[in-house]
Amino acid sequence: MKIQRKSGILLHPTSLPQSYGIGTLGQPAYKFVDWLEQGGQSLWQILPLGPTGYGDSPYASFSTFAGNPLLIDLDLLVNKGWALSDDIIPPDYIKNTGNVDFGSVVWWKLPVLKKCAWFFYEHSDSRQVFVEWARKNKSWLNDYALFMSIKDEFDKKAQEEKPVSSMWNVWWPSKLASHDELALKDWEKSHKQEVLVYKIIQFFFMMQWNELKSYANSKGISLIGDIPIFVAPDSCDVWANQRLFQVDKKGRPLSVAGVPPDYFSADGQLWGNPLYNWKRMKEENYGWWVIRIKHSLELVDILRIDHFRGFEAYWSVPAGEKTAINGKWNKGPGIDLFDQIKNNLGEVELIAEDLGVITDEVKQLRDECGFPGMKVLQFAFSEDEIENNGMTNYFIPHMYDTNHCVVYTGTHDNDTLQGWLLNCSDKKLCYTASYFCGRNISTEEAKKLVYDGTLRKLMIRKALESVAEYAIIPMQDIIGIDNKGRMNTPSTTGSNWSWRMEETDLKDEDALLLKEYSFLYGRNIKKK
Repeated sequence: MKIQRKSGILLHPTSLPQSYGIGTLGQPAYKFVDWLEQGGQSLWQILPLGPTGYGDSPYASFSTFAGNPLLIDLDLLVNKGWALSDDIIPPDYIKNTGNVDFGSVVWWKLPVLKKCAWFFYEHSDSRQVFVEWARKNKSWLNDYALFMSIKDEFDKKAQEEKPVSSMWNVWWPSKLASHDELALKDWEKSHKQEVLVYKIIQFFFMMQWNELKSYANSKGISLIGDIPIFVAPDSCDVWANQRLFQVDKKGRPLSVAGVPPDYFSADGQLWGNPLYNWKRMKEENYGWWVIRIKHSLELVDILRIDHFRGFEAYWSVPAGEKTAINGKWNKGPGIDLFDQIKNNLGEVELIAEDLGVITDEVKQLRDECGFPGMKVLQFAFSEDEIENNGMTNYFIPHMYDTNHCVVYTGTHDNDTLQGWLLNCSDKKLCYTASYFCGRNISTEEAKKLVYDGTLRKLMIRKALESVAEYAIIPMQDIIGIDNKGRMNTPSTTGSNWSWRMEETDLKDEDALLLKEYSFLYGRNIKKK
């Protein structure tokens, strides 16, 4: 099979500039697509698109099917006649520059969106378009709208009464928590407007997203999406499908996800996601997963699956444990799941996130599925590898044993490239600089190459030069920002996910450099 070399940029829409409070699917997104085209790029990778909750992580969403309402562009609603301009005026504390303040944005924007949705329902000529869209998407939309409307009411009560937990499986009335059909019908009758508004807001998101995707595709740019293997405990996904998860009769997890202790963490990582009931899923021919992948690939062209190793074996920790130490490995569905996906959807383009401690069994599953894995340049220059010139290193370019992979300078969980270089020890920095310059580099010279941006650009060039089929560069690495631009620091809370670029960060000179590199290394055949 002929290899199609491509390159592109990793940038989540929340990080786009100009729009009020948070990046949206509005004009700055279209300008970014134009910049990608100018730079000869053919890939735009994003993080998960779902509605985020506590912690603002796109990897902990209220629904794996729904879109994040905060990404909806209000000006585009007005332009279509779906909202009034007077209703979308932001308060003074909402700015169109600087990092995202999620709390403020949620406080202001969600009520505005609900008001716009009701205006649309009462006044728009497009109401029948919505009705038809809602009918086609009822398999996930109805449960999502019910979940969010119930959550709204009981979250308000929880704020007043301050229970131990406001989770649906602790705080909601038992019949609603158990997804009782009669109780839900009664709820919808008594909360008709609230449920309808949540559906319309999703219609807003999907219409704007589909138009942006069509625009990108028309420019020769494919979208790479991202889904986590697990879903959030406080999600419609678990609530509406409790039979498919390892939960008790009240919907409370019996075991939760994590990773075992390793060199980086003596206690391991306790993620807390409910684990799948893979036996039940197999009995149902993995239908939920097939629908999930199908829906995701309607929104994007290529899909990266986070924590791919969990399909071969997953770390199971008994619920209630304070750390991940007392977990155990359980077998995942393996190739059975992906055979069902292929049988139902045909050949799909998936990327396996195979980072961390990866066993031969995981590699075998990845290769049997035919999925490319990931190479991260920052991981290639550990202190342990310096002595043997990377001869056992999975991530260093001269040791790539296949072109069926995707190379990144870094990911959303890493330092920015400039931040990483600034934090390198002298020994690691000299080795890194020597590798990319092709000669021995002194500490003094290496630091100069960092401060003037040369070493960062050489690393980007090497990624595009590599044999990897796809090369993806985080936008922060193009800009050259230090760790002020870091997207996420795992196992921490605070300012994660909040970085936004400035309008002036889309520079012609960077686009031209990317275009030249991409042409030189066969990732963009159109030089003009």
